[in-house]
Amino acid sequence: MSASFTPALGHAALSGLYDPAIALLTRERTWRARLLDQVDPYPGETLVDLGCGTGSFAVSLARRAPGARVVGLDPDADILARATRKAEAAGQSIRFVQGFARDAAALLGDGVADTVVSSLVFHQLPMEEKRQGLAASWRALKPGGSLHIADYGRQRGLMRALFRIVQSLDGYENTQPNADGVLADLIAEAGFVEDREVHVLPTLTGSISFYRAERAQVNPERGAMRR
Repeated sequence: MSASFTPALGHAALSGLYDPAIALLTRERTWRARLLDQVDPYPGETLVDLGCGTGSFAVSLARRAPGARVVGLDPDADILARATRKAEAAGQSIRFVQGFARDAAALLGDGVADTVVSSLVFHQLPMEEKRQGLAASWRALKPGGSLHIADYGRQRGLMRALFRIVQSLDGYENTQPNADGVLADLIAEAGFVEDREVHVLPTLTGSISFYRAERAQVNPERGAMRR
């Protein structure tokens, strides 16, 4: 693709180490299980994994909700090849699409997704890409659909010092706004409602925040949000 992106672990040469590094440094089993429970996918839904990486969470979504339509979106062709192999080995039918977060609605369609989920992606993005990625997520969701993000959010106390490990790989300029707590504001700015940080998990590389938000119903008076 013509535009640049931050590769997994910050450098293309390290992409092969992504899965073991994430497992070792981020309490992966804990945060993935919590995020999966938060999403609570249903069969028949359309689920978009934004910045899907090597496909681990997309595979978990497909396993939890057989019959769901799972789409993984990522700009890195090498990472998507790894994700495709992982899904095939797991016996899961997942559609992988090459594209940036900002391309979600353009590539997948407006108002097609029940859920958009993203994990450990937005901290790597420049501010304008964060904004565009969240705006595209809002457009891709159906009215009443939900957004779920697990990512490095506001870093407090010791977590701020530990987060420097991530910043040394992914760069200070893009990651510092997350450490200062910008994500919640950007989610609201994109038009989401019920925007909240629902949990914070400390790890060896800083704290991971869990966010949940919704695209409002067209006519909220006719019914409550999906969940």
